[in-house]
Amino acid sequence: MAHILPFKAVRPTRDKVSLIAARSYDSYSIEQRESRLRDNPFSFLHIVNPGYKYDKVISGTERYSLVRNRYQEFKEDEFFVKDKEASFYIYRIVNRDGSVFNGIVAAASTQDYEDNVIKKHEDTLEYKEDIFVEYLQTVGFNAEPVLLTYPDNAALASIIKEVMKDRPDYEFTTTYRDTHYLWPVADTAILNQIESAFKEMDSLYIADGHHRCSSSYLLAKKSKENNKAHTGKESYNYFMSLLIPESELKIFEFNRLVKDLNGLSKEEFLIQLDAVFRIEKRGFEYYKPSKKQHFSMYLDGSFYSLYLRKDNYKITNALDSLDTHILFKTVLEPILGITDVRNDKRIAYSHGKNDLAFVKTAVDTGEYTVGFGLLPVNIKEMKQIADENLKMPPKSTYIEPKLRSGVTIYEF
Repeated sequence: MAHILPFKAVRPTRDKVSLIAARSYDSYSIEQRESRLRDNPFSFLHIVNPGYKYDKVISGTERYSLVRNRYQEFKEDEFFVKDKEASFYIYRIVNRDGSVFNGIVAAASTQDYEDNVIKKHEDTLEYKEDIFVEYLQTVGFNAEPVLLTYPDNAALASIIKEVMKDRPDYEFTTTYRDTHYLWPVADTAILNQIESAFKEMDSLYIADGHHRCSSSYLLAKKSKENNKAHTGKESYNYFMSLLIPESELKIFEFNRLVKDLNGLSKEEFLIQLDAVFRIEKRGFEYYKPSKKQHFSMYLDGSFYSLYLRKDNYKITNALDSLDTHILFKTVLEPILGITDVRNDKRIAYSHGKNDLAFVKTAVDTGEYTVGFGLLPVNIKEMKQIADENLKMPPKSTYIEPKLRSGVTIYEF
């Protein structure tokens, strides 16, 4: 049973939302950040990069306090206003490529995270969790929802469709030409219907935001220990999420690029690959794998297709059959000597929206020696990994929609 609640969001005024909404900080190049900070005084980037005001890079606990200060200034200037009624927020994104995402912004339960009602498919790093817990504790808000997905549900689809017949509170288009819409829903009957629909679900799945989710849980645990009057209803027991149906989730692959062949010649490398794969040289033809357990490779000006020799590879669980794990266990670790795919500087990743031309260019310029192309993980694989309490390798999925910070804010 999933516990999803309405909340009183802090939101930009309608005339400021398009100026305030921002992508995640790390998704901007240095030049892009500088441009937005210089030319847009309303950007949420001014809150998360408070040192810009002093022309200084500020980090750690000092930065967290300044983030809090900038946020309070935006509220004092009435760029942000808190809703008077607890609401769910119907959110629609129409990407420039025609992709459409319809979801519900809500407060999700940290207890559900602990009880594995909210299921995970990626590992988190303890040091990142610790940093983010301290950040959350200082600033006191979530500004970017965790992306959760749920099985397609006719009742919720009907509610969303009906709500969207009215004029949205927000309608704005970003410089990426993606259009965002938002409808607050405070009607008690509709709120109850939405809550009831989620209570009938056995599980929700984290699509994007594992560190934000785990850090919110750790903050709740810490707050509970420090609150002798804890009831379970405190706002710190929840975190902001955007819930979208599984059928609307878009999952792209992450292709792999490797700096060198671990001391092997091209011929020696191909011979070692031959023990695990049936290899076909494709020449200049762009080759993308057509089914699972097949891979493309670009090396020394040519594309190759790699077909897994299943007699030499044992599958015992959902993780073993995952392409990113197969590539790691058969090539990256034993042949190329990459044991830590998260931190090894010899490996890099390119998400599938960049396509194989990006991989080819990176190798042709000499920045990398070999590139590998994969098929995307599908929702069934992702759920099976989570259901078996297994974890995918890093950079297994690139998932859309990508959310904006500062459109709805959850205070705790």
